[in-house]
Amino acid sequence: MNPQTHLAIDGYVDAIPAPGTGWGTARFDLIHSPVDADRIAPDVPDTVYACTTADPHIAYVLLREIRTGDLLRVTGTVVQADDPTAPPRVSVDSLEVLEAAPASLYELLLERFGNYVVVFDADRDQVPVFTASGHWVGEAASPDAISDLIDAYEEGDTR
Repeated sequence: MNPQTHLAIDGYVDAIPAPGTGWGTARFDLIHSPVDADRIAPDVPDTVYACTTADPHIAYVLLREIRTGDLLRVTGTVVQADDPTAPPRVSVDSLEVLEAAPASLYELLLERFGNYVVVFDADRDQVPVFTASGHWVGEAASPDAISDLIDAYEEGDTR
């Protein structure tokens, strides 16, 4: 790669974008996976790009609408850092959302287990369990204990 190259890069947002060092700026990391990784080599690593933008309109979109896991196409100038272990830097000129990450309800995930619904919360180990019709079953101590809780409920143990 030349010291500076103008490219379009598709990749996933690694973490929620953050404000940059000045007004109207933002920064974020973009993870790019090789398109033909199987043909190149099966163990080709993903490339992480350290992205920044000084365009207030792009910064606004990044800070208000972009979430972790969104698939983006960014266009801009890529500069390889002096340190070969540091990620390449991209100064973003344009941004396109190719695919939004699946929405979660306040970081909660509802999953169905047959006639039961469980609520996973990233901030808690305990897992509330309900019947599909909304009746309270109980709270499993961990995701591994969900089946035991459902089995006990079906056997008439309301714990």
